[in-house]
Amino acid sequence: MTTVKSLSREMKFFLLALIPIYFISVGLIIQPFDSIVTGIYEIIREPDFLITDYIAVGGMGAAFVNAGMMALISIYFVYSLGMEMDGHTITSCCLMFGFSLFGKNLMNIWAIFLGVFLYAKYHKMHLSNYIYVGIYGTSLSPIITQLMHVVELPLWQRFCVTILVGICIGFVLPPLATHSHYAHKGYSLYNVGFASGIIATVLVSTFKSFGIETEARLIWSSGNDAMLLGLLFVLFAGMSVVAVLWRGKDTLLGYEKLLATTGIGGTDYLLELGGAVTLLNMGLNGLFATFFVGGNLNGPTIGGIFTIVGFSATGKHLRNIFPIMAGVCIASTVRAWDITNPSALLALLFSTTLAPIAGEFGILCGVLAGFLHASVALNVGIVYGGMNLYNNGFAGGIVAMFLVPVIQSIRDRRARAKGDLSL
Repeated sequence: MTTVKSLSREMKFFLLALIPIYFISVGLIIQPFDSIVTGIYEIIREPDFLITDYIAVGGMGAAFVNAGMMALISIYFVYSLGMEMDGHTITSCCLMFGFSLFGKNLMNIWAIFLGVFLYAKYHKMHLSNYIYVGIYGTSLSPIITQLMHVVELPLWQRFCVTILVGICIGFVLPPLATHSHYAHKGYSLYNVGFASGIIATVLVSTFKSFGIETEARLIWSSGNDAMLLGLLFVLFAGMSVVAVLWRGKDTLLGYEKLLATTGIGGTDYLLELGGAVTLLNMGLNGLFATFFVGGNLNGPTIGGIFTIVGFSATGKHLRNIFPIMAGVCIASTVRAWDITNPSALLALLFSTTLAPIAGEFGILCGVLAGFLHASVALNVGIVYGGMNLYNNGFAGGIVAMFLVPVIQSIRDRRARAKGDLSL
């Protein structure tokens, strides 16, 4: 706690902003400015349901600038509402950056934000109560883009329908996110991803009833591993070194305490253990995820890495993510798909939504959770056609709802089903 209080509010937000600024600067260096403008235009106009790698669509520089600007927008929203920084500020910033490399862009998030704003107004609550739900809820932004490509309708009708649907998404997200948390009890960290999956299933099913279909796609860049590895290594190694230098031995002692936590939903390492410990956890998890993936770095996989890094402020650490990822790898050895398959690779990274299961119930349960998650994540997306960017959040919620009660009943031999079960 002392580490957090030692910095001013403005300095904390500025330090967080250095992450997107780093990538924006790199983007402006590696790609000509006019090409970046053209690339961002291509990113905006391209349908962006899973899997659409913005590095392949607009170029690495354009993808970094788009992602960096989106992260800065998120940081500005939280700052402008007068909120203090907490773990969710870091998580939401990193998620917005990561998913803006393969799905979110400068045009397809605003209608959803408007819906969340109207929800807050309707209930006469301050927007700060729902801003994180709004940021996470932009996982459904591919729906916004897809509706603008329904060429059977005139442009003005497409625009009106798109805005209306986006507002509806934002309006129903807060109550659904609250309800879905009770379903998995925090054992899946991507709670809004689970709620978004429910919304996407309903909407896409409705679209299909009107003849609006989506086709599977795979836009996946390759050949940039050396450059991307270098950029990520410099960032994450730098974060780790700064964290240790910042508080010295106290950082290492705090990190030892962090590793003993379960990481269940609601955890906030920034408030509980301080900025230095959180920064070290982020850096080490980033290095681990980067080298675990190996030579498969592009927009989507970096998005997965930054999801791990972001949730390193609110639940993930090496002790509870490794068993989950190991379970996915084991699953790949006995099933009809390879771990280097794009969808499987993303399942490997995003499976860490189930980290609290390993943290609470141990390594073997974590491996089992990862093993099951691989199958669910690779098959459940078909119900909403890739329109929910947090596909693994939906899958993780299902696995947690299935697995956790079973584990708890086995652990407690006295557990009995209540007589008032709702049938």
